[in-house]
Amino acid sequence: MVLQNLVPILADHGYHRPLYNLKRSHWWTVVVFNILFLIVGQAVAVLLGRFYYDKGGNSKWMATLVQTAAFPLLFIPYLFLRSPDESTSLSAPPSTRLMIIIYIVVGVIIAGDNMLYSIGLLYLSASTYSLICATQLAFNAVFAFFINRQKFTVLILNSVIILSLSAALLATNDGSDKPSGVSRSEYFLGVFTTLAASALYSLVLSLMQLTFEKVLKKETFSVVLDMQIYTSIVATCVTVVGLFASGEWRTIRGEMDSFGNGEVSYIMTLVWTAVAWQICSVGVVGLIFVVSSLFSNVISTLSLAVTPIASLVVFHDKMNGAKIIAMLLAFWGFASYIYQNYLDDLEVRKNQTESCDATNTSDPC
Repeated sequence: MVLQNLVPILADHGYHRPLYNLKRSHWWTVVVFNILFLIVGQAVAVLLGRFYYDKGGNSKWMATLVQTAAFPLLFIPYLFLRSPDESTSLSAPPSTRLMIIIYIVVGVIIAGDNMLYSIGLLYLSASTYSLICATQLAFNAVFAFFINRQKFTVLILNSVIILSLSAALLATNDGSDKPSGVSRSEYFLGVFTTLAASALYSLVLSLMQLTFEKVLKKETFSVVLDMQIYTSIVATCVTVVGLFASGEWRTIRGEMDSFGNGEVSYIMTLVWTAVAWQICSVGVVGLIFVVSSLFSNVISTLSLAVTPIASLVVFHDKMNGAKIIAMLLAFWGFASYIYQNYLDDLEVRKNQTESCDATNTSDPC
C-alpha cells in the first residue's frame, strides 16, 4: 500500500506529463489499461490477503513482506516511461548520505506501517478493512494542513468529518461480519491497527512531501519512483529480518502443508498478492505519466470504494445497517475529496492560462 498513496504529493503541485505523440485512440487504450491495473491490482491484493488468512495462513510478517517484495516490477515504468527532460534541474542535488538516511528512515516506517495493515486484515473482513483504510484521506488532509501548510477548505473538512463518522460506525459495530474465530477484543484490535496504519502512512506522506519541497526541491516522475523503489528495498529488508527474528519463518513449512488449497495454492497466493500490489503501483505511475497526477489520485480514491464491493461479491461479507451507512458515508467523503481536487485543478489551469497570456509569447503552455 505504498505508491498509490504518493499520488497526492504530485497532485498538490499540478504535475502533468501527457503523451502528446500518441494517437487519441491509442492514448485512451493506455489510460484504460492503467486504470484497470490500479483498481484491479489493489482489489486483488486485499482479497488475496484475506484469502491467505482464511485458508490457514497466520504469519503477519509474511503478509507484510508481500506488500513490498515485488518492487523490482517498478523498474518497468522507471525504464520505459521516464521522460528525458526530467534529468535537468536548476538546483543542486542533495547529498547522497542525506538521501540514504531519508530512504532508511522512511523505509523502516513503511515496514512498520505495513505490519499494522497486516494485523488489521487478519482480524477484519476485507470490506470492513477497506472502508477503514479510506480514513487515510481524512488523515492526509489533517497532516497536510499542519505540516505542509495546505489549505483546509469546506469540502475537505466535510470529507474529514464524514470519513471519521464512517470509521466510528465500524468501530462501534457489533462485529457480526468478523472472520471466523476472531474474538471481540481482536476485532477492536483490527480496527485500531488499521486506523493507526492509515494515520501513520498519512504522516509519512506529509513528511515525504516536505522532503520533496525542502531537500530534493522537485517533484518529478522519476523522483517519486526513486522514493518508492529505495524505500521498498529498505522495507523489504526490515521485514525479512523481522520474519527471521520473530521465528515465524519456522511456521512457514507447517502453513504450507496445512493450507486449505494445498502447497501450490499457498505459494501462488503469496506470489500473486505481491505482484498485485506492484501492478497497482504501475497503474498509478502510468496514469501520472499519460494523464496527470490529479487523475491518478482520483482513480486511486475510487479504488478504495471498489474493494469493499469486490469483497462482498467474493467472500459474501455480511452487510448490516451500520456497515451500509458507513459505506454510503465513505462514498460521500470520496465525492467531497474528489470534487475538491477537481476545483484545485481548475484553479491551477486558470493560473497557467493567465501566466501564458501575460508572457505574450508564441510558445505553447
